[in-house]
Amino acid sequence: MLSLRTCSIGVLLLLWSICRGAEHPAVVKSQFIYQTASFPECHASTIVQTPEGLVAAWFGGTREKAPDVCIYAARHDGKAWSAPELVADCVQSDGKRHPCWNPVLFQGRPGELVLFYKVGPSPSTWWGMRKVSTDHGRTWSAAVRLGKDILGPIKNKPVLLGDGTLLCGSSTEHDGWRVHMERTRDLGDSAELVPVAADASIRVIQPTILVWGDRLQILCRTDRKKIGSAWSDDGGRSWSKLDLIDLPNPNAGIDAVSLKDGRALLVFNNTPTGRSPLSLAVSADGKAWKTLLDLETASGEYSYPAIIQASDGLVHVTYTWKRQRIRHVVIDAAKLPS
Repeated sequence: MLSLRTCSIGVLLLLWSICRGAEHPAVVKSQFIYQTASFPECHASTIVQTPEGLVAAWFGGTREKAPDVCIYAARHDGKAWSAPELVADCVQSDGKRHPCWNPVLFQGRPGELVLFYKVGPSPSTWWGMRKVSTDHGRTWSAAVRLGKDILGPIKNKPVLLGDGTLLCGSSTEHDGWRVHMERTRDLGDSAELVPVAADASIRVIQPTILVWGDRLQILCRTDRKKIGSAWSDDGGRSWSKLDLIDLPNPNAGIDAVSLKDGRALLVFNNTPTGRSPLSLAVSADGKAWKTLLDLETASGEYSYPAIIQASDGLVHVTYTWKRQRIRHVVIDAAKLPS
């Protein structure tokens, strides 16, 4: 039997693990979305604000690529996260099961919360799917397959442009790794597919979109140990050739958000190899970036972040914690140095 002292030490270590990010004055809270679940592994979280609070989603199952991998979601009412609920099981009409991948949440028209995700045996063969909730994530419509050759946002949140176009950062892996953008007005039933050119030696996927006034920027995952960047001056109808910038990328997912004060925040693995540390950086122009703090520094995998800014100005980050849980960190952007 464990002694009271041993149990107390264990509790203290757990609390330290959950709250250690609060050492930085900008970190308001750091917590797990759930402690236990029906699935052993999880990955690829997404988060969105609805009129009734936050909603997060991720995929979970025996392991990535396993047929039992489904999409799960939880809702935050301002006080606590609900228990994980299965929202997409990826069982086909013939009864065959495929794994689900990379959910992306988007708050569309009033009363319309959209869940984009992928289904298929692998990233080179998957296809895009969509569900819609009209009650802020409590219940979901039947699944709809996106239009031909349309994958939807491949990992990171889309951006709604001023003309009503939803701009989705997407990519394919069946013919090398290639990035393209999808411009849609009907949530992916149809879309204009815009390629982003890159040097043939650079494998690049999973763009995240930043808005700099009239200019758009994408930052991308690459296999060249650096983050890729490209720019558009025409609302995403065309893009500059993708270049590598002076930020490390260990072939791991990233995400970024444009803040209301004109700056941008980036969550990324600040290392050329491995998936720790997971760090937060800031920029005023998308070109010069400064690392502000580390969300994780211990050994292990801390990866596939998602980041948003809520209506109250607080920034919310979710990410994979050792493939075992999803962590949620709340940051006060006003307390981050320029």
